[in-house]
Amino acid sequence: MLKTPYLLFLGDAPDPLAAKVAQGVKDWRPEFALAQHRLHGCKADLGLPEMSIAEARAAGAQTMIVGAANRGGVIAQNWRASLIEACRAGMDVASGLHNQLGDIAELVAAARDAGTRLFDVRVPQDTYPIADGKKRAGKRCLAVGTDCSVGKMYTALAMEKTMRERAMKATFRATGQTGILITGSGIPLDAVVADFMAGAVEWLTPDNDGDHWDLIEGQGSLFHPSFSGVTMALIHGGQPDALVLCHEPTRTHMRGLPHYGLPSLEELRDLSLAVARIVNPEVRVTGISVNTAALSPEEAAECLSAIESRMGLPTVDPFRDGAERLVDALEA
Repeated sequence: MLKTPYLLFLGDAPDPLAAKVAQGVKDWRPEFALAQHRLHGCKADLGLPEMSIAEARAAGAQTMIVGAANRGGVIAQNWRASLIEACRAGMDVASGLHNQLGDIAELVAAARDAGTRLFDVRVPQDTYPIADGKKRAGKRCLAVGTDCSVGKMYTALAMEKTMRERAMKATFRATGQTGILITGSGIPLDAVVADFMAGAVEWLTPDNDGDHWDLIEGQGSLFHPSFSGVTMALIHGGQPDALVLCHEPTRTHMRGLPHYGLPSLEELRDLSLAVARIVNPEVRVTGISVNTAALSPEEAAECLSAIESRMGLPTVDPFRDGAERLVDALEA
């Protein structure tokens, strides 16, 4: 388990979305988010107190979390001095990037000398089976998106929160580094060998009570040429009974791929159902989650109303307005 509270390291994130790991921790575990530390040129700001590493340590920070996620998941060369300084100051360092802390000799030496620890969250900790596609007891809901980073994790977390408030049996199942850092458990699915990804999702969502819901954290998008494989594994391994479509309405192209446009929600619905029916013929799309963070309240209300009218499904921004209607649809 990670020691708290945290100093959230944003590096030189080029935009707020590049600091989504830190933003997720701050939004869902605000009691642990002590401060932020940024490098020159950083374009992300969590609104937390700005502290140097020495100031954060003096204020009680126990762990520096690498909260920036760049394309490819690498620890940038210009970040390393900050990570080493944090270790020498007496903080543990945790990262969910593909590039591992344990592979940086200077950092390993600094941690050893200071008696601090390095946590590579994106290293699988268990041995996973090959998926067999057998039906499991219990119920499962998966968030699928028109693109990457559109709010799939936030949707599942918000639904779990609402369901627990209603005394429903529900468990958020983390499948990525941010979810694991928030909840303390899960699988780093995009670091699992391809043949075992669907099996890892089966392992993560085992047999359960008939009225228990697993809220599975979505990843990637079936329409994203770079990251569609992880989405397919989630669908087939998760055998979802319910799908929630996730969308960010201000996007003009796939994240990181300006030469690829976004699919419509209708296209997302139809393709996701076709793929999911391979493992669960009874699967249904039960609602739509829209990330309206870039819209004014008036624009958001208009957008949600238009999508709901067009699609005929309850449409909400669960982080902004609550997930009650999405949970109502599951209960129904």
